Amino acid sequence: MVIAEFGDLIAQRMRAEHRTLAARWFARLLELLPVEARDVFPTESLLDHVPLLILEIGGYLRQPEDAAIAANTAILEKARELGALRHAQRASLHQVLREYQLLNAVLVAFVLEELDALGTGPAPADCVLLMSRLNGAVAVLSQSTVETFVTLYMQTIADQNERLEQFTRMATHEWRQPLGALQFAVSLLRRTDVGPERAERTWTMMERSVTHLVELTHKLEAIARMQGPSDTPVEQQVSAGTVAQEAARQVREMADARGVTIRIADDLPTLTVDVGRLELVFLNLMSNAIKYSDPAKPEQFVEIGSQVADDGWCQIEVRDNGVGIPSDALATIFQRFTRAHPDRPEGVTGMGLGLAITEDCVRAMGGRIEVRSIEHEGTAFLVRLPHSADG
Repeated sequence: MVIAEFGDLIAQRMRAEHRTLAARWFARLLELLPVEARDVFPTESLLDHVPLLILEIGGYLRQPEDAAIAANTAILEKARELGALRHAQRASLHQVLREYQLLNAVLVAFVLEELDALGTGPAPADCVLLMSRLNGAVAVLSQSTVETFVTLYMQTIADQNERLEQFTRMATHEWRQPLGALQFAVSLLRRTDVGPERAERTWTMMERSVTHLVELTHKLEAIARMQGPSDTPVEQQVSAGTVAQEAARQVREMADARGVTIRIADDLPTLTVDVGRLELVFLNLMSNAIKYSDPAKPEQFVEIGSQVADDGWCQIEVRDNGVGIPSDALATIFQRFTRAHPDRPEGVTGMGLGLAITEDCVRAMGGRIEVRSIEHEGTAFLVRLPHSADG
């Protein structure tokens, strides 16, 4: 039996058994990783790549050109996709390399099984040549996967460094003012010539600065949590109404102090989302509506309702009858450090991050947010979300 005939036979058998070989590879992988299968490959699309790679390797064994598989852009693209998918799952580089080592071992074992089944095979030199071509094919595909994985990994590190620098600048910028105010207040209270009235005003200012620092820390913590590398959202099925009621409970005292009524519709949809992000969306939008309520109106309110679109998505509306947003501010309302009302109403604090965080949350849940507003009449934020994480 010559190498061409032997190669054809092995290639045909490998292509016929490609799914069985993929299953064997996966079983070997799970033996090394004592976790559930879904923890390794949580989506079927990942598992679809391995049978396709085995199919192409089988086809390569029938071709005499040593560089044939390296020139096959379609299968190399599949190998690159596998690298991107494993990176998105936060697999380690060691695990990716180990997966290819196992694949090579499974395919080599399969060739040896086929040799045993034949009884008589080609000359030893021809067997060595076939094994060499098999190892070479796996190596080419492994290299494409690993190169993609490493490129994305390095980009992730660069992005994280940039976000860290932005976060540091943001925190420094925002902490400077209240800390400076506290420093001034402390030095003022140390003086012996400060009268009771001025001392009382100073204590009030200190209390306000501390409250500002606490709110600022919570918001910066939210940004760090959403943008950090360990941010893996926990999605669950939940009633949007339940989440909205919990957010309303947290702002109830502020609403009562300003005479704002909170209304939440009874028919809000059930969604499969990251509950923490959804709660933060409600919290920020209701808090904004309360802050910018219009005391000149006999009734002040913020209400939450929804409607289901024909395409299976839902739209949640958070509407108020507050002071509204100037038309020239609508285009930049979701940018960081942007305030629609630079001359804020009395008692309104903020650093222009609430709506930026809200948009980040909505996008992370696979949705989008829009705003409609008429100055002196009110504002409506429209949050469009899929019913499930898969859209």
